[in-house]
Amino acid sequence: MDLRQFNGLITAEWLHEHLGSPDLIVLDASIAAFGEKVDSNQERFEIAGARFFDLDGDFSLLDTKLPHMMPTEAHFNAAAQKLGINQESAIVVYDNLGIYSSPRIWWMFRAMGHENIAVLDGGLPAWQEKYAVEPQEKRSDYPLGNFNGKLISSFFNSANEVLSEIENPKSVLIDARASGRFYATEPEPRAGLRGGHIPNSKNLPFPSIIADGQLLATEALQGKFDKIMQGADELIFSCGSGLTACILALGAHRAGYDNLSVYDGSWAEWGMPGDLPVFTTD
Repeated sequence: MDLRQFNGLITAEWLHEHLGSPDLIVLDASIAAFGEKVDSNQERFEIAGARFFDLDGDFSLLDTKLPHMMPTEAHFNAAAQKLGINQESAIVVYDNLGIYSSPRIWWMFRAMGHENIAVLDGGLPAWQEKYAVEPQEKRSDYPLGNFNGKLISSFFNSANEVLSEIENPKSVLIDARASGRFYATEPEPRAGLRGGHIPNSKNLPFPSIIADGQLLATEALQGKFDKIMQGADELIFSCGSGLTACILALGAHRAGYDNLSVYDGSWAEWGMPGDLPVFTTD
């Protein structure tokens, strides 16, 4: 089963038709939106047979205070194998909010060289419009998989790499945060961070490429990104924590762009008090 033909996105109808196929693994990447209060007694639901992808646990970098950073190659492989994922697996990933955390997992697997993966457009809400769900079950007893990805370092940027690209006219840094945070007219939700944005970056709030919980059509996405590119040939995406930046990365991928990267630390790192330059207007 080859998901690359779908350019990163599949429908609930396609998934329903192929659910249960031998090489297909469905990952539930649901997390709470930042700042959302979660009732631990509230029952959560999933697509039948989905395996829970623990973004903030098994699949986060150890020994850092920054949220859900990309883990090491060895750490990622071990966690993927624990989920029963194989080299030949076709992976569909979804989340409970529609299009929110699932593109991050899509980006992580592609960074590990695994391109046979797609996001469920509209996520769990789109699925529930037509099909049944089951109570969420966070199993950990899957047969050990043989996944053995190789981390492609160019998929993620460090702060120093972003700093070196600020004045490069061929690179465009796009920030997925809300405009109020970008221009420092609204406070940062994470305590202790400065307001503003990385110099010379552009603002494209991630909800602007989503409609009714699903990504915009390809032509509309092309219009969004073509307007920002203006002759540049590289896109670097940032947000609050490296999560919603991947929504923009998926959108740009769908629009036909391929020289893409994500600043993993994003504003959670750049916005800390220190020497990294910050703009509030421009």
